[in-house]
Amino acid sequence: MVTGASSGIGTAIARALAAHGVPLVLTARRTERLEALAAELRARVEVQAVTADLADPGAVAALVEGIETRGVRVRMLVNNAGYGVPGRFDAVDWTRHAAFLQVMVTAVCELTWRLLPSIRAFPDGRILNVASFAGLMPGSRGQTLYGAAKAFMIRFSESLAQENADRDLRVTALCPGFTRSEFHDVTGTRAMMDRLPAWAWLDADAVARAGLDALEQGRVIAIPGWRYRLLHGLTRHLSDQRRLALMARNASKIRRSD
Repeated sequence: MVTGASSGIGTAIARALAAHGVPLVLTARRTERLEALAAELRARVEVQAVTADLADPGAVAALVEGIETRGVRVRMLVNNAGYGVPGRFDAVDWTRHAAFLQVMVTAVCELTWRLLPSIRAFPDGRILNVASFAGLMPGSRGQTLYGAAKAFMIRFSESLAQENADRDLRVTALCPGFTRSEFHDVTGTRAMMDRLPAWAWLDADAVARAGLDALEQGRVIAIPGWRYRLLHGLTRHLSDQRRLALMARNASKIRRSD
């Protein structure tokens, strides 16, 4: 199962899995985009497309009940659905923050919890949580909850990996940096992001391959791109004060804080 499959990294992961003959359950909010992807991939594998808005607190239970009714057993879960809410924390309506947390934290946990018995029943169960490099870095102003939600996903993945170490159930948190997709168009920050240097951008297909390779290799944390791995290695040895100062100085280049 791949959530948020209608665009970006989710689409790339779905295509990569289909190329290896893996049957798919794809879910996303946008029915037309989802059905178009499903039609494309059905030439290779069996695909079920289920429209679901994970901001709805009842969506996960309905999604799982629906596939179980059809006799579908999930071996691999890809928690990919996500987005950002730009601007200052107190300048955004709480209803938007609540919906964000529902999608990015609660739905991830509930879907994993509901599908874990099925995944554990397979000798090669897999969980890929699409986190972000932002979850490995200090917080910054603008999109206040995004890095925090991704940091949660990373720690959640680490705990799941340890709890299921007695089986060949592998869990990976994929932590890409800036990836070319619709993400920044949706958040309204495309013009700002286009000022970043070319080296900062990753390709969605390459990110998908890196995540799936790390999952099969049993690596819990996957950081695509050697530049991001180098940046992570360098900054992790700085003091918290210096790391926060660096983020404060550079946040205005990549975050709306109005």
